[in-house]
Order: sequence, then structure tokens, then C-alpha cells
Amino acid sequence: MGNLRVLELYSGIGGMHYALKESGIPFQVVAAIDINTTANQIYRHNFPDTPLWNKTIEGITLDDFNKLSFDMILMSPPCQPFTRIGLQGDIADPRTKSFLYILELLPRLCRLPRFILLENVKGFESSSARELLVKTLMECGYAFQEMMISPTSVGIPNSRLRYYLIAKISTENFSTEASSKILDAFAHPAENDSLLLPHPAERDSPEKPTELSPSHPDTCRPAEDLQGGKVLYKLETTTDAKRKMKQNKDLSVRQIQDFLEPQMEVNIEKYLLPPKTLLRYALLLDIVQTTCRRSVCFTKGYGRYVEGTGSVLQCCIETEMDSVFRGLDQHSEEEKLQQLLKLKLRYFTPREVANLMGFPQSFSFPEQITTKQQYRVLGNSLNIVVVARLIHRLVY
Repeated sequence: MGNLRVLELYSGIGGMHYALKESGIPFQVVAAIDINTTANQIYRHNFPDTPLWNKTIEGITLDDFNKLSFDMILMSPPCQPFTRIGLQGDIADPRTKSFLYILELLPRLCRLPRFILLENVKGFESSSARELLVKTLMECGYAFQEMMISPTSVGIPNSRLRYYLIAKISTENFSTEASSKILDAFAHPAENDSLLLPHPAERDSPEKPTELSPSHPDTCRPAEDLQGGKVLYKLETTTDAKRKMKQNKDLSVRQIQDFLEPQMEVNIEKYLLPPKTLLRYALLLDIVQTTCRRSVCFTKGYGRYVEGTGSVLQCCIETEMDSVFRGLDQHSEEEKLQQLLKLKLRYFTPREVANLMGFPQSFSFPEQITTKQQYRVLGNSLNIVVVARLIHRLVY
């Protein structure tokens, strides 16, 4: 097979490009398109030879797309219209305009791409935008498969449940055998971390699926702490805590320590949580240790906001969590702070977040990109290992 000509839409910092490299297929990115100037600086820094278009997608003509003569489209459209914590504007959200434009152009291309891969947040699968996507693919003669996958399915200790659709030109739908092969690409999938969604024709109702991966604060405490009806000292339910302890026992998932920077290379002081954050949000923090096999999804607000934006790392493992948190509310603010400081809680560095998202060591940020910007663009990116395996299965 010769080089596949790939069009990378919403290219961001190059997650799809790195997934292509990881997949092992022969390819050439004929154009990467994005309007985020910070993301484009990072993309150009890592892929200086790739044509990068700083344009709105809806500003590109049908003729321009036809001239690219691409075999594959990779895209991760804006997720804000579909995220569960947002307004869920769906196709009424202005940020969906470019995606609707793509769907309008697709049937009009002089040559349909052989392959399409789309990634988005949980919530997209029940959107009107997804219905339009499926309708367009069917009308164009694509066979496709939809699924929900989290990186834990490929042994990475990070929950980032996402919707994926892979499609190829065909006169038939993906067979059961093909569906099985897709799941086989994700070795030892953890419970509820990978799910093939039924084909549209098999769906009885448009009901939203059951929540697959709720995020609640937790620590890596031993199971004994939950025995005998003892009171939990973090803001979580017993069910949440037991589920996360089960995650930490899943040996198919690697430990957090495998993804950390060497200790001598990290300026710990720079990443320690400030006292105000500790005092205000201590009970909401998702705290993990180096031996944990889980962490919660890192979002673009990591480092600025606390609740639901990502896990923090306990550096002082000699201090037991129980001794710090139990009875914490009975202390004065100064005593609380001294207790919490014993844990030496820090944020994961941008490099460590990138590691957990599958970015290779060759990936780097230009010097002018601030730490805040690095967290933001990483939170908007995707897991490279998951996408690479999907690309490989889609093509081969």
C-alpha cells in the first residue's frame, strides 16, 4: 500500500498526526487545519514540514478540498457543544458550524475518502450532530463502527472515556467479526472501559446510555479502610471508593510511576498545590500515589481549577492519608494546613500529562508556551495510543 493522503481537521497540537505515526501505516498529511494560534505554534514546532492552514474550515471551498485529493479524514470537532457540564447546544451551538459544513461537503467531493475517524466526548453519541453524521455516512455508502473507549483499555492509568467512530467505503456494514477485531485491539479492557455501540438500525430508542466512567474523589487507600462500616473521610461514596480500589488492582494497567518525569528533573516547588487551594478544596482533590493504576481525566482547566480537572500526586508516601484527613475539620485553619502540607501534593507536570496521553518523548513545547497554555492544549487533545490502534484496525 502506498502512502495514504491524510487530511487532519481540528489538528490542535498534533495528536492525530502522532497517532498516525504510532499506527505504523504509511501516510502523508496533506494539510492540517486549525484556528487556535497557540495549538498551531506547537504543531508547527513538532511538524515543521507539514502544511498547516490557519483557517476556519467553513472558509475553505469545495474546490480547495478536492485539490488535496485525500484518502483519509481524521477529526476531533469542538466538544463544548456536547459535553455534559456545558450547555449542550449541539447543532445550535456556533462551534458546531464547521462540522456541519464538513457533512454538507462530504457527499459533494469528487472523490470520497476511503477512511474516516472521528473522536469526541461522551455525550456526542446522543447528539443531533451524531445523527447527521451517521445519516451522511450511510448516504455516502460508508460502513462504520461506533464505540466508547478509555485509555485504561490499553494499559494507561488514566480515565478519558471518549466516543470514536471509524468508517470506510464499503457496500456492507462492519461485520460481527470486524467488531470483535476492533475490541481485540484493546488488550485486557477494564470493566466498562470499552464498549461497542450498537448500529443505528439496532437502537430501540435515543435514550442516553448509562454513565460508564463517573469521576469522584478518591485515594489509593487499602480495602481494609472500608470494612466494618468505617466513615469515609473524603467526599465520596463507598461504591466509588470500592470501584477505584478495584481499578488499582487491575494488573493489566500500568502504574502512575511509569509515566512520571525523573524526580531530579522536576521542580517540585513549582507544582506544589498552594495553601489556599489545599484549605479550600482538600476534600475534593483526587489524590493518587505513584503505585496507583488510575487517575481521572485531565481537562484544559488543570492547574487553575480543582474539581473534576485531573488528579494530583502525593509525593510524601511516608505520610498516611488517613492520619491527615480523619478529623481534619476539628482543627484550626493553621493546623489543617500543616496536616495537608505533610502529603506534599503536587500537580502532574505538562510532560507527565502528555505521557499519560500517549505523546512520545519527541513531542515538545516551544519555549514561549506557558505552563497554563500547555495544560490547556493538552486538555483539548486526545489519547494517541487509543487512536493509533483504531487507525491500524481501520486500515488493515
